[in-house]
Amino acid sequence: MSASRRLCAATLTTLLLLALTGCSTETAPPTGARGAAGSQSMPAAGRAQASRPAEIPAAGRAATPRPAEIPALGPRTRAAIPATARQAVVVTGEARDSNQSTAVLYVRDAPAEGWRAAAGPWPAHNGLKGWTDLHVAGDLKSPVGVYTLSDAGGRLPDPGALLPYDEHPRFAMSGEGFYGESLEGSFDYVVAIDYNRTPGVTPLDRERPLGEDRGGGIWLHVDHGGPTQGCVSLPEDRMRDLLLALDPAKKPVIVMGDAMTLRR
Repeated sequence: MSASRRLCAATLTTLLLLALTGCSTETAPPTGARGAAGSQSMPAAGRAQASRPAEIPAAGRAATPRPAEIPALGPRTRAAIPATARQAVVVTGEARDSNQSTAVLYVRDAPAEGWRAAAGPWPAHNGLKGWTDLHVAGDLKSPVGVYTLSDAGGRLPDPGALLPYDEHPRFAMSGEGFYGESLEGSFDYVVAIDYNRTPGVTPLDRERPLGEDRGGGIWLHVDHGGPTQGCVSLPEDRMRDLLLALDPAKKPVIVMGDAMTLRR
């Protein structure tokens, strides 16, 4: 073969090799750099991240709902309610010096569950001169606080109370209230509020563990249409309802005071 023909053949061979290998000067990727489908393989760290489910940001997670609290009670008042209590009669005074208030019965099915209103609101009266944090005999104010409810009684026969009930003629009342209203029938139904008394005895018991000067005989009783000496009074049918509802197994309490103090 002549020299010119050999030169042409070499040139054709070089052009053919360039066409087969391409014009890139980059190094070819190593074997295994592409997957079976021909796509570029993901680094190991990326594969591990992709295999995990996407994490939901904390802000997007559904929060576990807290048990419902009794409305309009502040942290200090809530903390005073025993953890074992599953019934609470909440008596809220209109103002510190007001003798008119409202009562609502709250219940919770278990100590760890939230409170719900079960009865009320009911109109009520409290002490003539309102509320006090330090009740003393004769101040005509109702004591603020959280107290257990353990004993009941009245002039009328037991309507079916679950609390121990003392029917006694000594519950008979007469005379007039502060506004001239008749007091007759006021103690037809009573529930003793365990302020300065010994739980587990008749409401008529006169023992005063804190001393006589701190008063006593603070009851829930039938309303006579006016303020009280320091008790809380409810309409007669509501007192009957309360006697049928209060259950010693549910450790009932009364939460009582003016609205501003109870919000603390």
